[in-house]
Amino acid sequence: MKIALMDSGIGLLPAAAAVRRLRPDADLVLSCDPDGMPWGPRTPDDLTERALAVARAAAAHRPDALIVACNTASVHTLPALRAELEPVLPVIGTVPAIKPAAAGGGPVAIWATPGTTGSPYQRGLIEEFAGSVDVTEVPCPGLADAVEQADESAIDRAVAAAAALTPRDVLAVVLGCTHYELVAERIRAAVAQPDRPSDLPPVVLHGSAGAVVAQALRRIGLSPAPDAVPSSGLTVLLSGTESTLPAEALNYAEGRLLPTATPVR
Repeated sequence: MKIALMDSGIGLLPAAAAVRRLRPDADLVLSCDPDGMPWGPRTPDDLTERALAVARAAAAHRPDALIVACNTASVHTLPALRAELEPVLPVIGTVPAIKPAAAGGGPVAIWATPGTTGSPYQRGLIEEFAGSVDVTEVPCPGLADAVEQADESAIDRAVAAAAALTPRDVLAVVLGCTHYELVAERIRAAVAQPDRPSDLPPVVLHGSAGAVVAQALRRIGLSPAPDAVPSSGLTVLLSGTESTLPAEALNYAEGRLLPTATPVR
């Protein structure tokens, strides 16, 4: 079994780590686009062109499924990716975990990139899944870039700025960008400030990695098998060229979970 994941950069690490937890026997193909990142500011047409190139590079390694581990790419490029690659290669997109967050009751905050915050796409998800709870959309300028670069001080500044915009009484925070899951504990600490009402439970963070990997396994007819014999197969593609994991990936536990790159044929 081989699972491919794509993103502009290391935002695919949380989903890759989830594959490792749920199916350690899966070979991995990680396809990134350092030459074209960041994807967020690109036009939909430009983004689709970049995403198709990254997806084609992954598809050339004949995986059983392709996870689009990027919220922005999932919003704008899934129809084009599926039109080209399916049904031969199932393509699974990433959706912000608004539905499970709202199911626990509100208030809820959604941390997302400035381009996604307030977008028709995100507003549609809020109306569909969180219409009965109080929702605050929190833009996080610079946070994804800081995570990508593993810039500790920039991460701290961006997290603090977003936390200042987050109501003190929220019960849940949706991590609406895959990069944010890499700094989940910093986000948790930032929203658990001393001025938070003492009678409230700890804030629950909702990422998408586990759910999207579970959906990928369902699409290819497999169940989780966390006790399976681990595979060491890992292929890393940087703008289509075989390489190794970027050094920044090793700053995060999710990156350190992955084996040294052993190309899978």
